[in-house]
Amino acid sequence: MATLAERETQQIEAANASGRTPVVFIHGLWLLPSSWDNWVGLFEENGYAGVTPSWPDDPLTVVEARAEPEVLANKNLAQIADHTADVIGKLSKKPAVMGHSTGGLLAQIIAGRGLSAATVAIDPGPFRGVLPLPLSALKSASPVLKNPANRGKAVTLTLDQFKYGWANALSDEEAEQLYETYHVAAPGIALNQMANANLNPFTEAKADTKNPDRGPLLIIDGEKDHTVPWAIANASYKKQKRNPGVTEIVKIPDRGHSLTIDSGWREVAQTALDFVKRFA
Repeated sequence: MATLAERETQQIEAANASGRTPVVFIHGLWLLPSSWDNWVGLFEENGYAGVTPSWPDDPLTVVEARAEPEVLANKNLAQIADHTADVIGKLSKKPAVMGHSTGGLLAQIIAGRGLSAATVAIDPGPFRGVLPLPLSALKSASPVLKNPANRGKAVTLTLDQFKYGWANALSDEEAEQLYETYHVAAPGIALNQMANANLNPFTEAKADTKNPDRGPLLIIDGEKDHTVPWAIANASYKKQKRNPGVTEIVKIPDRGHSLTIDSGWREVAQTALDFVKRFA
């Protein structure tokens, strides 16, 4: 178990001292916890306490992450999920949990452990049993998957790769601004685990969708998402809706994979906030 960062400990202490319901935000590949800053502000304005766990060894800033990208390598899904669960275990109230992309998969893993009061999975990465593999998803993942050696590396997208996988619904100007502001390298192993989930019966890319303690779950997906197209999100929903808990799905029109960090983030955040308010 990775040691909690000082930043995480401070957030936990502040959340517990506030008496508010915490909301745990889990970032995905190619981002850092700071990518949630706008969301934390909105949720705290609405009476919640924001907590943004790191992945083990996450640098504090994008500048630091770009200076030493190798520290981001070799982070697997089980390590990240266990670290997030450790953060949640130190909160005095059961939190709402939300995540984007691989973070959306991790949010569902956490919910499947019964640790979430309400869960929002945004453009969530696939887990075992989610079968569709649209061509756009394969193309978006190809910068990592095309070279088996990338499994043990931290991989950085080029601007053109970022535009295709993340920013296809944006202007070139906004795409470049997001790339410069947020993009960092990502561990190839985590993407490999999701890509191979249906080939490996022991995969870490799996969620307990049947646990009656999973709680309410909302899946949000961008209509134009190349990385996690609607077919993947909807297949996840069909697996999850067998749970006795509330299970819903929303498609956000004209939005791509960058929907949590681009200029339209507030619409997505408000959709998530409205869901959390119903249950937590």
